[in-house]
Amino acid sequence: MELFLLLDACRRAGAKRITAVLPYFGYARQDRRGRAGEAVGARVVADALAGSRAGRLVVVDPHTAALEAMCGMPVEMLTAVPALTAVPALAAALAPMAREDAVVVAPDLGAVKLAEHYASLLRRPVAVVRKTRVTGATVRAEEIAGDVDGRPAIIVDDMISTGATIEAAAGVVLAHGGVPGLVVVATHGLLVGAAASLLGRLPVRCVLTTDSLARDQSAMPALQVQSVAPLLADAIGRLHHNQPLAGLLIRT
Repeated sequence: MELFLLLDACRRAGAKRITAVLPYFGYARQDRRGRAGEAVGARVVADALAGSRAGRLVVVDPHTAALEAMCGMPVEMLTAVPALTAVPALAAALAPMAREDAVVVAPDLGAVKLAEHYASLLRRPVAVVRKTRVTGATVRAEEIAGDVDGRPAIIVDDMISTGATIEAAAGVVLAHGGVPGLVVVATHGLLVGAAASLLGRLPVRCVLTTDSLARDQSAMPALQVQSVAPLLADAIGRLHHNQPLAGLLIRT
């Protein structure tokens, strides 16, 4: 509601153009109905933004690329994993922790492109976990494609919500010979419920995320937060001067 009121205030004040910047797009995971009677939350938020007359939307690593098709305005989908030569972000912060024998792990099929992006920047191989979501907080993973035996793993995803996906992926990696001392990377650290304590029980040496959502780092000693402010400032500056966002956008 704060966002919608600000958009309305700017419009009434005569703004020439209005861009809504949402580092974390809420309800993005609810982009389809899993069963009868459910809402499509992502579409509801998209329609509300269009109704508020925002002229452009800027988001960071949304859960689904279909967000662009849902919105009635241009959408710029930035990534917090830009090239190492671009603004400081997750890949740059991760580079010193990525040993030469490390492997980048996608915890599910939906994270494969993201894992491949990390792997190309870090020049590391990729492994993929096959998971089945049992409930919203319960995930089962049993198989992995790729070699993790004797290697330190870097598990990457777009967000950490309950931590169940990371827990399941970590279990599979370790069961197949992965080295304890995992590194977990995600753009959005929701860490709802008992996620922080769950991750704290895993053999994880670092959980790297951004400040797209406010986080209390004292509650999780292994948590490291990288700011997306330079990324957003760069993107906003380019848009203001009508310059392309090359190097900042999600690879499709």
